[in-house]
Order: sequence, then C-alpha cells, then structure tokens
Amino acid sequence: MIALYAITFNALAVTPTAYGELSSDMFADSDKCSQCHAIAHDQWKGTMHYNAYEDPFYQKEVLAASNDTQGIVDEFCSRCHTPIGVVSGEIPPVGGANLSAIAREGVQCDFCHVISVSNGTGNAPFVVSPGNIKWGPFDDSKSAYHESEYLELYTTSEYCGMCHDVTHPLNGLVVDDTYTVWKEGPYAEEGVECQDCHMTSGITKFEANPGRAGSGAQKREHISTHAIVGGNAFITEILGEDKYKEMAVERLKKTATLSIDAPQIGQRGDNLSLNISITNSGAGHKIPTGVSEIRQMWLTVSVKDGSGKQVYNTGDVYDNGTVGNAKIYNTVLGDAQGQPTLSFWLAQSILEDNRIPPRGTVSEKHSFRIPEDVTYPLAIEVTLQYRSAPQDIIDHLFGKDVYEVPVISMTEISTNIYENEETAAAGAADAAKPSTPGVGSLGSVTILLCAAYFYMGRREI
Repeated sequence: MIALYAITFNALAVTPTAYGELSSDMFADSDKCSQCHAIAHDQWKGTMHYNAYEDPFYQKEVLAASNDTQGIVDEFCSRCHTPIGVVSGEIPPVGGANLSAIAREGVQCDFCHVISVSNGTGNAPFVVSPGNIKWGPFDDSKSAYHESEYLELYTTSEYCGMCHDVTHPLNGLVVDDTYTVWKEGPYAEEGVECQDCHMTSGITKFEANPGRAGSGAQKREHISTHAIVGGNAFITEILGEDKYKEMAVERLKKTATLSIDAPQIGQRGDNLSLNISITNSGAGHKIPTGVSEIRQMWLTVSVKDGSGKQVYNTGDVYDNGTVGNAKIYNTVLGDAQGQPTLSFWLAQSILEDNRIPPRGTVSEKHSFRIPEDVTYPLAIEVTLQYRSAPQDIIDHLFGKDVYEVPVISMTEISTNIYENEETAAAGAADAAKPSTPGVGSLGSVTILLCAAYFYMGRREI
C-alpha cells in the first residue's frame, strides 16, 4: 500500500483522518526530530506554521467564530491550526483546555511527515499514518532512526493546497483560493510549484539550497528550507519572532512593481492626471491572499511642490488607524443580508474581489490641479502599502492601543513635473549624472583624508 500511495496518491479515493481517530502520543515531539534535523527544525521553530495554534489573532478569531456558530466551525478551523489536536480529539474546546503540548506545536514536524496520502485539496483532507515511517520528497533517503518513504505529494503544490484553499463548510463559498489561483495561473502552467518560491533560499523564485536533510545524510543539490514565510509581519512581531518578521517584509518588498504615466510638464492652473499601475510581479497567487477579507493593500500618493507644500495626497493612515481616501485591494465578503463582513464564517457571498492576479496589472487614475502659487518642480511619490489587518479589528479584539498593526511599504516609485521643457531637460540631466557610491559628506571627508595620507606617505619616501 505504501508503494501505491507513492505512485498514485491523486487517484485514490480515501477518507481523511477523522476527528478523534488517533491520539497525540502517537506523534513525535519536534525536539526529538531536531536531534538529526537541526537545521530544518531551527528554520521552522518560530514561524507561522510553528505558531499556527498559538497565534493570538487566530485564537481571538476562532473563539469569535465558535461563539457565532455555536461551535460548528471548531473542528473545521482547528484542522489546519492544530491538526494533531483535531485528529486526537483534543479540540474542542477551541480555547485549548484539553490540548496537549505536542498539539500546541501547530503544524509540526512529525505531523507533516506522516501524511501518507491526500484526499484532494482544500479544507485539510489529509490522511496521517503516525509511526516509524516518515514520508518525504526523496526516493533514496536512509535513516538509522526511522524508515523513510518517498511520496510524490511532497514535491507538488497539492501538498500545500490541502490547507491553503478553504471552502465554507456550510454554504460552499470559497474563502481562501490561494491554491486554486495558482493552479489556474501562469506559474502552474510553467511547472513552478509553491515549494519553488516558499521553500528555497530565493524569495519569489527558486534558488538552490545545497546541503543535507539530516546529520549523516548525503549531500544534495537542494534541500527545501522550512521557514516557509508568507507576508505576516504583524503576528511575528507580536510573538517576538523578529527574524521571520524581517523575512516577511523582504518577501512583501519583492512581490509587486509600480509604474507611473504622468506628464513631464505642467503649468500653473492646469488639471493633471496620473495613471499609476500595480503589477503582481512576484507571487504565484493573488495579492493579497489567504484571509484576504482582512488584508489591506493600497497606494499612498503624494505630490509636493519645490518648497515642500502638499499639493495632492491620498492613502495616508490617520491617527485612528483608518486609511484615507484610497482603493483597498482585498476581498469583500457579504453576510446573509448582503452587507460587508470581516468574519468569513458568517459570509455567504463575495461582494468584490479587488486583488491582483499573478502577473496581472491594475491601474488607478489620480487627478489634481496645480496651484497658482506653486514652486517647481512638483515631486510625485507613490508607495504600495500593506498591512495584515485593519487597526480597528485589532483594537476590537485586543483593546485599544495594545497592538499597532505595522504598515509595510512594499515598493515605491517617484517622478517630477516641471514648469517647462528647459527645466525638465535640466532635471533629466541631473538625474542622469553618475554618483560615486557612498560619497556624501562623510564619504568626501574620507576621500580627502586618504588623499592626504597618500601624499604625506609619498613625501616621506
């Protein structure tokens, strides 16, 4: 049967491991795995997978969902956040009163590597077979501690798609389409798997990571990394996982690109228009993705004149945490009354989907009037911003001023508008002048000191 799983897992009609079917003591503690797989364990510990259950936002949200649905979604939500807790019957209650220490490890080592088959994608249809056999992506692995078996599933996006595609358990509404969008998009067509971007040293592309899967194992050209970072720089910050916060920020910064179509010359009193385009240049899924009804991505557009006076501005975050006058790129879910809701468990429809698909481009038009008293040139600065959740949701769940949701600048672009062709040409010439890297006031002083030292040295000779 093991060989059958390894060859034809997609074709098998199997029943996912059910609630309470196993016990948590059948799974190995991750510290035991670290004795041979120290590097992979160190990469995983502290990640969002590691903190899938302990994530404080998840705990607040799942408790609200449980209360709103009289417990109907308890097992459903927990199946991806504490899978051992579900298959061992330790959930509910979702508060974790009956949860063992190993189930609190979230998506942990042994659980992931005893998945022996999948019954499709979405809503966690995994089959787990805890025991001495550990499954993985290599067909020639040998271990002195446990048996190793190859399973094709571990090399494909379908493995990730078990949890990273979610359909409402009661009405069939798709509330997370990360896998589906990849499957229907250009990356899947080109054979780029989720692991190629999220389990390599590269950020938005494959980059080989030579090494060994464990102590004493053979050296390979590529070993999958286990940080598996997305864009969550908020919860990682709360939990003090600064390494993973910085990795999330780096990933966000390499996800999209901007372009501006703007006139180079504008006269006082003119009404000008800017066409700003956002391209999803680095993600194989839509941006944002996941629980995209609470994600927020938007443009901050600022136009200032030569004296620093604000001429046009949109997309700033106000003191109360709201975003001013900007289009928000996310999903808008509708409840039973057709009103927007941020609680996906109450959703019955999708009112809007404003996200940007893989390699897709969307454009915004911004218009403003050049004041009569303007000082040239006009400086246009555009920034693509992102945050994991609206500030008011966090204030509601945790209390006001407890946590500030970080706003991440994903990418930015700038240009100038001049008064006439002569000043525009001069501005273009200044921009084209080569600069000596590192030469500011400190750099100039350093160069002078070096020159003086060299001169004095030659005099002594």
